[in-house]
Amino acid sequence: MKIITRDVPPRAAWALEQAGLHPLLARLFAARGIRQKDELDDALALLIPPDRLLGAQDAARALADALQAGEHVCVVADYDCDGATACAVAVRGLKLLGAPLGWDRVDYLVPDRVTDGYGLTPAIARRVKQRGADWLLTVDNGIASVAGVQAAREAGLKVLVTDHHLPAVLDGRVTLPQDCLIVNPNQPGCAFESKSIAGVGVMFYVLLALRAELRARGVFDAKHQPRIDALLPLVALGTVADVVRLDANNRRLVAQGLKRVRAGAMPPGMAALFQVAGRRPAAATTFDFGFALGPRLNAAGRLADMTLGIECLLTDDPGRADELARALDGINRERKGIEGEMREQALMLAEEMFDESETPPPAVTVFDPDFHEGVVGIVASRLKEKLHRPTFVFAPSAAEGQENELKGSGRSIPGFHLRDALDLVAKRYPGVLLRFGGHAMAAGCTIDEEHLDTFEQALAEVAHEWLDAATLQRTLEADGALERQYRRPDLVDTLHREVWGQGFAPPVFCEEVEIVSQRLVGERHLQLKLRHQGDPVDGIWFGHTEPLPGRVKIAYRLDVDDWQGQRRVRFLLEGAEF
Repeated sequence: MKIITRDVPPRAAWALEQAGLHPLLARLFAARGIRQKDELDDALALLIPPDRLLGAQDAARALADALQAGEHVCVVADYDCDGATACAVAVRGLKLLGAPLGWDRVDYLVPDRVTDGYGLTPAIARRVKQRGADWLLTVDNGIASVAGVQAAREAGLKVLVTDHHLPAVLDGRVTLPQDCLIVNPNQPGCAFESKSIAGVGVMFYVLLALRAELRARGVFDAKHQPRIDALLPLVALGTVADVVRLDANNRRLVAQGLKRVRAGAMPPGMAALFQVAGRRPAAATTFDFGFALGPRLNAAGRLADMTLGIECLLTDDPGRADELARALDGINRERKGIEGEMREQALMLAEEMFDESETPPPAVTVFDPDFHEGVVGIVASRLKEKLHRPTFVFAPSAAEGQENELKGSGRSIPGFHLRDALDLVAKRYPGVLLRFGGHAMAAGCTIDEEHLDTFEQALAEVAHEWLDAATLQRTLEADGALERQYRRPDLVDTLHREVWGQGFAPPVFCEEVEIVSQRLVGERHLQLKLRHQGDPVDGIWFGHTEPLPGRVKIAYRLDVDDWQGQRRVRFLLEGAEF
C-alpha cells in the first residue's frame, strides 16, 4: 500500500481560517476543494432550484392534476436503502401534499430481488394495473425499463419515472422509455448540476416542484403550506447509504437531514433503527447512516422483503416501528453470518487462482453453488478491498425456471469503469451477458452458468488492456500528520458533526508512529498501543491480523473511546506503509 498525502492549497486554507473556521477544519476543507466559507453554507435556500431538473415541472403539473382528480398512484420502489427511503418519501410526501384536497390514494409495490429482478418489468406493470392504479410512479428505477414502461402504457397506466441511474444503451444509442414523464438528471438534455443526486433526492425534488404547483393553484398559501422538509431525514439517510458523491447540493440535503435527526425530528422508524443499532440520534453522523441504519434496511432487500424496511419508515406508530426495527436488526444479523461464511469461501477460491508469491490477476471472478445472490455485492466489495482488483461474485439464481442462470455483482477500483467493461464484454462475446447494468464502481449482470468461464476470461482481457501497474497499486489518500494539540475528544466530536462521505472523504491522518505493543482481539482485529508524538495512544485495526513492525507509517481515523466516564482519543487504522 502507498499512502499519499492530499495537497492543501495554502491560500484556500488561509482564507477559510481567516473566515473563522478552526485551523484543522480549514486545512481539511481546503484539501477537498473548498475555497470560500460560503461553499459550506447548508441553507435550504441554496439548493439547486427544482426548475433546473428536466421534467420536474411537467411531473408536478401531472401529479397536481392526479391529486385534484382523486386518481390512484402506485409507487414502484427498488429493494435497497435508496429505493426504500425514496418510496417512503414519495408516499409520505404525496399524502402530505394531498391532505388539503382530502387525497390519500397512494400505495406502493416493491419488486422481489429473486423473482422479479431489478427495475420495472412488464409483470410488475401488470400487477400495478391489477391494483386499480391510474398512475405508476417509479422511484430509484425505471430509466432503463423500456419494456416495463411500454407494458404499463399498453395496460392504460400513466407513468412517471423518477430515477438517477444511467439510461439504457441499445445498439450504441441512448434509449429512453417512451410515452411517459421522466425526471432524471442523467437523461439527455438535463442541465441539473448535481448529476450524483440519489434516487430519494430526485423524488424529494419532484415534491418540491409539486408543492410549488399546488401553491400556484391556490390549494394552500405560502404561510400554511405542508412542511415537506420533514422528509429530509429520509433523504439524508438514502443519499448517504447509496454512496453517491457528496457534491455541494447533496451535502446540503444531508446536513439538513442530520440537523433534524439530532433535534429528534424524524419518523418513528428511523428513531427505532437508531435504538436497535445502539446509536444516539442527538449525536448522529453520516457514519450512522452508512454503517448502522443503511445496512439494516438493505438486509431486508437482500434476504427477505424490503416491504419490512419501507413499512418501518412509513409507520407513525412507535410500537410498530420498534417491532419492525427489531425484525430488520435480526435479518441484518443473519446477513452478517451468511456474508462471513461467503467471504471466507470467496477469498479461498480467489487465492487459489494464484500462488502466494504471485500478484493477483487483473480481475477476479468467483462463483460457488452455495452462495446467496442477495449478498454477492457485499462479498464482492470485501474481496475488492482485500485484493485491490475489479471483482465479480456470482451465485445461482433462486428464481423458478432460471436455475441455469447466475446472478453476479461486481465492485471496481479507481480507473476501471465496470459498466463500460461489461458493455465491451457484451460486444466482444454476444450472448454471454443476458442482462447487465450499473456504474463505474459497481455493476451487476446475469449469465448462463455455462458461460462463466467465458465471462471470467473476457473480464480479465478487458482488465489487462485497461489497467496498468500504477492503477493496480493500492493507494490511500490521507491528510498528513495530526498536530498533537488537536488530539482532543472535543475536536473529534467537531469533526464527526461535519458531513463526510463519497467524494468528500472523512479525515484520515498519516504519520510514522512507534508500536509499543500489539495483540489480536476477537481473532480478527489487531489492538495496538502506540506512541504518537511522544504520547501513548490506543489504536485498533479492524479486520487485520498481521503484526506490524516497531515503527511504521500508518493511516488512521479518529475516534473517542468512552470508558468508565473517561473520554480518550483512539486511532482507527485504515492502512500501513512498510
